[in-house]
Amino acid sequence: MEKKKRVKFSIGFKLVLIISILVILSLGSLTYMVSTVVGQSISTNTEDSNLTLANQGAASIKNELTSIRSNVFLMLDMLEAAAGTSGVLSRQTSAYFFERNPTIAAVVIPGDKELINERFFLSNEIETSYVAQFVEQNSEKIDSTEKGESFAVNAASIFNLPILVFMFPWQEGGSDQAVLIFFTSDSLSNALGSSRTNTSCLVNFEGDVLVHPDFELVKSGMNLSKSPLIDFMKKTEQESGQKLYTDVDGIEYYGAFERIPIADVSVLTTIQKEVALGDLRKQTTTNIYVTLAVLFLAVLFIFCYSKTISHPLKKLTFVADEIKKGNFSLDVFEDLKTKRSDEIGILNQSTKDEGKILNTVAMLTNKHVVKMLIDGVDFDPHLKDATMFFSDIRGFTAISDGFNKRFGAESASQIIAFLDDYMDRMSKCVNLSGGFVDKFEGDAVMAHWGAFRSDNLDFEKLDVNTEEYKEKFAEHQSHVKEDAVNAIRGTIAMRYALMLYNKQAEQFTKEHEGEANAPYKPHIRIGCGLNSGRVTAGFMGSKEKMEFTVIGDAVNLASRTESSNKPCGTDILITEDTYNILKDDFIRCESNNFSIKQENLEREIIVEQIPVTFEVKGKGKQHFYGVVNMPNFDIEKFFKAAEPDFVADEDCVKAVGVKGPKTLAQVREMLGIPTPDFAGVNLDAEENKVTIS
Repeated sequence: MEKKKRVKFSIGFKLVLIISILVILSLGSLTYMVSTVVGQSISTNTEDSNLTLANQGAASIKNELTSIRSNVFLMLDMLEAAAGTSGVLSRQTSAYFFERNPTIAAVVIPGDKELINERFFLSNEIETSYVAQFVEQNSEKIDSTEKGESFAVNAASIFNLPILVFMFPWQEGGSDQAVLIFFTSDSLSNALGSSRTNTSCLVNFEGDVLVHPDFELVKSGMNLSKSPLIDFMKKTEQESGQKLYTDVDGIEYYGAFERIPIADVSVLTTIQKEVALGDLRKQTTTNIYVTLAVLFLAVLFIFCYSKTISHPLKKLTFVADEIKKGNFSLDVFEDLKTKRSDEIGILNQSTKDEGKILNTVAMLTNKHVVKMLIDGVDFDPHLKDATMFFSDIRGFTAISDGFNKRFGAESASQIIAFLDDYMDRMSKCVNLSGGFVDKFEGDAVMAHWGAFRSDNLDFEKLDVNTEEYKEKFAEHQSHVKEDAVNAIRGTIAMRYALMLYNKQAEQFTKEHEGEANAPYKPHIRIGCGLNSGRVTAGFMGSKEKMEFTVIGDAVNLASRTESSNKPCGTDILITEDTYNILKDDFIRCESNNFSIKQENLEREIIVEQIPVTFEVKGKGKQHFYGVVNMPNFDIEKFFKAAEPDFVADEDCVKAVGVKGPKTLAQVREMLGIPTPDFAGVNLDAEENKVTIS
């Protein structure tokens, strides 16, 4: 059968998607075009404005610095001319100079002159000693200045005021000297101007910030040498330029610079790109909101229109997917509406009919077999390592005779109703533990764990010494152990389910004992046998009728194990093969020093060895093991997987788990099984169902 493709997108989704694409493409393209064109225009205007501000600021500062330098040099020339006259003239000259230039704090020629503006220092309440301190700290720059270089230095950290020091070469009396001009940067700050969005500052060649609107940055000695704008400025020979760059914080800026040929200082003007494009961003955001609003209305309209188609198709798709997963429960099909008069109604009805057929076939065979039919039947047999299970009702012939005597012609329906109730309970235990009911034969149940597992045994062809073999073997063995443990979990759960059945059967019989032909349910005991081994699994039969089953010695031995419960005085027997699979991890025994790992405690198994042996051809003498209990088995958790409201019966929890039996003697006492005289038991003679070959 060709596999059906899973529907990924509903019709409603596709309609919504188409409309959404159209709206987004139309309005989105318009928004993008407007944003791009306007954005480019704003970027160009911002760059031009930025460069203009830098140029204007540089021109103003250049004039200011030129004026300061000229005035200082003029004063020094006058002082040099008056050198041969009285000192009064020199003092008057310097006093007159500082009176006309109050922003200049001092003029110093190291080793020669130190002209101090006393009024400046007094009015600002600072010590004149700061001048000497500055000179001492910048001796290297002073030496370079005397050799012909010019410097601009930030002295705010010393004076705690916005004071700059410009150093210029000076010659007096034929010797090379340096002139240090100390002055406040207030006039330069005014020359830079101010803007609501742009920031301008003055920096020297080393990147030190000399003038900035935020004096705290100047005072802290801020340095911009690592700024991409400074780096660009140093690499280019142009006197001015501009650049879009990203700072260390990831913020984009438009930046412009203008060099000033006085002490190699430059004016930098910057503006955040986000600020420059702020209005455009707001407009773009508004356009996006409009687009989303239109899109929402369009989607709402299409959704309301299409849900009459997409919603039922979505349900139909879900049902088809559940069928593919192997879920044929009639509950899955309940939501399919068949009263519609269109094609969807017809399709829903057809699907419901298909579901009934599949559910019926699943009950007659096995839902996993039906799933195999849907996915594509593999008629080739496969070898599997599985755990097999057989059970039957003790004394079923006598029970049948009891029904015949009580109900006569109606006994058949009464027996079938009784068996259906019993087998439904047992099947639930098999299914919840991950097993699969293979068949019912009268009162007997055959099941297995692992036959449907997708494992293959190809790894056995590999060299046993390779890592690949070891990994695949270990993985396979973990699956084998898991199957064996789950098989015992399911069988232990049957013990509880049977005890609950017997309790309810007694209540049912008592409720109807006064009626004519009173219905009743018999009290029963069962025997269960488990064996693990290699089997052949696949479809078997004739061209007219086939069924999925498993065959092999391991199956035969499981059947023999079940029939050995009576002479062994047990209700659950496992073979030595199953015991050997589980003993190291789940059964306290000599091989594990009677200790189980913490992660396996929840699935601990208590067994007792039956003190007689039986012959298995090719394997010799072996023992059966009676299953006593799984002491940490949570019966409520087990059944709640299928019935969320399940509550364990207080009288029946003694069958399993914490309150369950600790020894095989307690099991026999609880179930009313007589203790056999093992001295007279011959398990080989008791085998009468199959021949082990």
